[in-house]
Amino acid sequence: MVKDKQFYKTILRLSLPAAFQSAMNLLVVMADNVMVTRTGANALSAVSQSNAITTFVTAGLTGLATGAVVLISQYWGKRDEKRIRTVCAVSAAACLLFALMAVAAVLLFPRALLSLVINKGETAVIDLALEYLPIVCLSYIPLALTSAMVGMLKGVEVVRVTLYTTVLSLFTNIGLNYVLIFGHLGLPALGVRGAALATVIARTAEAAVVWLYLFRVQKALRIRPADLTKGEKWAWTDYAHYGLPVGLTDAQWALVGLLKAVILGQMGKAMIDATAVTDMMMNLGTLFTFALAGGACVVVGKAVGAGDYRRVREYSGTIQVMFAGIGVAMCAVVFLLRRPFVSLYHLEPDTYALAVKMIGICSFTLLGTTYHASCFVGINRGAGDSRFVMLVDLICGWLVVLPLSALAAFVFHWPLAAIYFCTRIDQCFKWIIAFFRLRGDKWIKNVTRSDGEAAP
Repeated sequence: MVKDKQFYKTILRLSLPAAFQSAMNLLVVMADNVMVTRTGANALSAVSQSNAITTFVTAGLTGLATGAVVLISQYWGKRDEKRIRTVCAVSAAACLLFALMAVAAVLLFPRALLSLVINKGETAVIDLALEYLPIVCLSYIPLALTSAMVGMLKGVEVVRVTLYTTVLSLFTNIGLNYVLIFGHLGLPALGVRGAALATVIARTAEAAVVWLYLFRVQKALRIRPADLTKGEKWAWTDYAHYGLPVGLTDAQWALVGLLKAVILGQMGKAMIDATAVTDMMMNLGTLFTFALAGGACVVVGKAVGAGDYRRVREYSGTIQVMFAGIGVAMCAVVFLLRRPFVSLYHLEPDTYALAVKMIGICSFTLLGTTYHASCFVGINRGAGDSRFVMLVDLICGWLVVLPLSALAAFVFHWPLAAIYFCTRIDQCFKWIIAFFRLRGDKWIKNVTRSDGEAAP
């Protein structure tokens, strides 16, 4: 175990704002869901399944930004600000391009996309979702900017801005939800369209605050808006080689999540509503885990960039022990709070019982999720081993989770709770792969360049 108190302080300093940001973002989504349940029986299904598409886009953007953090944090260990600025330009361009493609797809093919995640027989749900998704997709563009800029700052250990943006986003979104969904302050009641519009406004305000903070307030990284237009060939090459696998990992895993939503969406409205509530509880149970893993990624990456591999191995052992303990705690918390949490939603009795059962079963998967997140998201990515993580996620998602879930739903016709458990079955064994990968030194890869070094 690491005895240096600065190690723990640094991880917490990097992680707590990110955890707070994740919590606030989830509260915003939860507020949307809870409020829209009061507008009609189909509103939760429409919004939650539309947000399955938004979740895919958000994960892709997070992955693209995190891919840049792998490079930025290692260059930060060498204090090479010139190369950091170049990587930042590439990251911003990649995020914006992905967001623009997602917006175009939603605006051109909204019904086709929604028909994937909602049973075609649920015409009332699809019609309501068509009011929500084409509006909320416009939030992807400011979200892309925010993701890229927050990633830049996180790579150089500047995380305070997340506190400002999350508080702003939370109060703006909830306040606008109250006004626009139900029709207050003289405005008409817009229902799900009001929820979508509130999200777009909140995301835009969030991006504006991060922009001002990056270019006007913080002093750690000297960067100007014009620097975001100066991507160079070597940076694209390195980003594609070391950073893009992180983005692809998150994007393909988000695609797996979207396909899981496709499977579950065919099980009927009760399953859609129960899944929305269960997913929210599972996300709340892992938000600190992934935030802490993100902080560990920066700390490990900085040590690798500095060439101190003995310290990297010491950090790895300590982080694994820490996360094992966190996993036990989060499993207990989620299991004990499942009934009060589900009670917040306006659900039918059968749907309520299904959601409670699904959360109770899947709370135990948090033991594996927490440990392998510390390894894959924190240690392996920070050490430049993102390609291995991508390979594991590809195999688990496409060869295990999706086939088993589809068989359980459409061939074996298992109970709904068992089908949902199949969508998380990989969380029960990925930790074993992570444990054995970190034995030895194959996972430590310094991906930085020296001055004048040519592209491979």
